[in-house]
Formats: sequence, structure tokens, C-alpha cells
Amino acid sequence: MMKLWFTRCRSALALAMLLAAGMTLSSIPVHADDDDDGPRQPPPSRSSDVLSDRVFRIISRVQEMMNPEDDSEPQWERAKSELDGLNERYDSLNDFEKATLLNFYTNYYLAQDMVQEALTAFERMLTIEDLRVAQRTRALMALGQIYAGEERYAESIEALEEWRRWSEEERPNVFLLLANSHYNLDNYDEAIPYLLRHIEMLQAEEREIRRNIYSLLNLMYIEQERYDMARDVTETMIALYDEPADWRNLAAIYGYLDDNEARLQVMELSFQQDYMASEAEFMNLAQSLAGMDAPWRGIQVLEEGMRRGIVEENRDNMRRLTQMYMMASEFQNAIGPASRAADLAEDGEAYDYLGYIYYMNREYEDAVDALRRALELGLDDASDAHMFLARSLVELDRFDEAEQSARRASELGASAADSYITYIQNSRQRHETLQRRREEAADFFQS
Repeated sequence: MMKLWFTRCRSALALAMLLAAGMTLSSIPVHADDDDDGPRQPPPSRSSDVLSDRVFRIISRVQEMMNPEDDSEPQWERAKSELDGLNERYDSLNDFEKATLLNFYTNYYLAQDMVQEALTAFERMLTIEDLRVAQRTRALMALGQIYAGEERYAESIEALEEWRRWSEEERPNVFLLLANSHYNLDNYDEAIPYLLRHIEMLQAEEREIRRNIYSLLNLMYIEQERYDMARDVTETMIALYDEPADWRNLAAIYGYLDDNEARLQVMELSFQQDYMASEAEFMNLAQSLAGMDAPWRGIQVLEEGMRRGIVEENRDNMRRLTQMYMMASEFQNAIGPASRAADLAEDGEAYDYLGYIYYMNREYEDAVDALRRALELGLDDASDAHMFLARSLVELDRFDEAEQSARRASELGASAADSYITYIQNSRQRHETLQRRREEAADFFQS
């Protein structure tokens, strides 16, 4: 199943979010101790929203180590050691100090790609009794993102819905995360409204909507067999992005809707814009055109695919091209691809077909050669080949061979063979009578 693009870089994304939205030391209230070097004094209250001077100094050093102002490398292990030292006195910290400590822990863990440890820190943060709303929503947002990246979609949904209950604003990315999580749980009825809300918010803000957002919506409509909605979304995608894949999808959707005329029009437009890139697409369009009494257009499409090297010039494709020429009553033009198909296949069926085309073009000598080659190579049902061979031989006045072939057709069960044998015999008799009269006439005039 498709996952949203953010899952590949979950840690970097979460870290960037936390650092961008996290607290800065200049914004953290500080409670100064009277004696910095003496034992730590009890905090004003367990729910105090200030940092003691000692905690502030530790956090200041940690921030400098993790985000040095110069170009030096972060000192991650020293920062972790400072945090661990402060964590040893965790129970003595007030709620705001606990939240600040855990916030820096999460920054450290995410920078080190320690996702499980970061999750534990965020979850631990939510157990703080008097956690500030800004810290709670920050933790819930991070949990929603990381859970989704870890494919823990139900937990991601729970965290993001809790974020919505605490937050005074709505955000497009939250709706996208919810849509993606519900989608991966196959909850399309829940996912689609969230994704539509995401799109609506981006449109209201005049922000760009990426193509894969519409692709996800389109996919869910197709999964639900709501093809009319999928059609509308795909048409929107074509208007916005004009990608070849969207034209292919639209043609397929019209097929689901049993609107063959619209499907064919879309395929024709895709061909005209040079968007077709596979043999299946060329074959589908060509055969559809032939089936809708437009064989000449189908021939053009198929030959263009062959010219571009996309449609392979194999036996089956040459056979299809031959059939299209015959549907267009262009028997002479059908000889080329039929002959090519026979050369490629070198089997009885291909030569049988070639012999039939020669017969239709009244090229009886070539028909006889092709049909005899077909019989040599073998056919599942040779009765028709013997009948057309007999007809070709009759046209060449080779009556004895024709009768022999017709009798073989009769033995194989050809229903018209016996009557055709009579026709051959009568034709022979007429031919012999005419021949005798010509000879008598020639003798008369000579005398």
C-alpha cells in the first residue's frame, strides 16, 4: 500500500518541527536562586511555570552543545550527560522544568534517530499533571507524526484527534496525517473527508496542492468503486498537471463507467499528445478503434507504435495488423504483415492465414504455395485449408489436384466438400469441352 512521502524521513521531519516550534531560552521564565552554590531550594510550587536558575544554567549549556552558535559540531554526548544528570533529580523538578527537560530529550533522541526513545519521552511528557497547553499540543503533534512514520496508525489518529481537542486552530497537515493513517487502515469513509478538508484549507490559503494528494483521493474513490468521483478528481488532475498517467487513469475509469465512447476519446487525445509509452496502450487504442468501425485509424495507431519501437513486430501483432487491413477491405495491403507473421511464426496457422489472404487477392499460385506450406507444418483443423487449396487449384485449372484436396477435406468433415467435388467435376467437364472446341476451331481455321 502507498505510504505518504514523509515516512522516509520521519526523524528529520519531526526534529525540524520540534526545533522550529520548540522553546528558546529567551522565552523561558527563570526563577533565580538566592545562593547559586548552595543546595537547591524547593521550587515555588510543583506547577510553577518558571525555571530555577540552576536548571536554566544546565539547559543553557545543553542548548549550546546541541546548537552551537559557531560552525563547530554539536556535542551530543556531553549534552546527553547533562540531561541525564538533571533527570536524576526529576522528582524534585516542577512541572515546567520536567516538560523542558523532556523537550530537550526529544530533540536529542530525534537527532540521533532514536525514535522509540523519543516516543517514550513524548508520552512521558503527557503524564505531567499541569503541562502547559503549548507543550501538550507540541507533544501530541510530534506523537501523531512519529506514530504515522512507524506505521502505528491507530495511535497516530488518537494523538492527532487529541491535538485537535486541545488546539485552538486547525492545520492542513493534521488533516493530511489523519487521512493517511485512516487510508492505511482501509478506513476510506473516514480518510476521504479529512483529505478533502486538507485540500480545501490549502485552496483557501492559495497554496500549492501536490499531485500525490489528488492521487491518494483518486485511489480511495476507485477502491470504493465510486468511479464518478474518481473521474472528477482525475479530470482535475489533468487540468492541473497534465501527466500521461492521469490520461491513462481517466481512460480506465471511463471503462469502469461503461462509457466506451468517452474512453476512446481520452485514449485518442493521449495518442495525439504523444503520451502513450507502452505496447498495451497502443494495442488497446488500435483494437478499440477497429472494433468501432474505424480500422484505418487503428492501423495508423498500430503502425506508429511499431515505427517508434514500442509495439513489437512479432507474429501476434502482425496478425492483428493483418486483421485490421482486412476489416478495412484492404486485402492487398494485408499481404505484407501476413507474410511477415508467417515468416516470424513458421507455423501452420500463420501460413493458412496468408494463403487465405492470397486467395482473396486472387493470387492463386501464391495461395497454393502458402496453403501447402501450412498443411506441411500442421494444423489443428486442416479441413478449411484443404477447401481453400481446392478452390485455388480450380482457378488454376488444376482439377485433379483440386479434387484430391476436396476429397481430403471431405474426409476431415468439411460440410461443403462433397458438393464442391461435384462442382470440380462439372468444372473439369466444362473446361475439357471448351478446350476441345477451341482445338476444333483452331483446326477448322487452319484447314
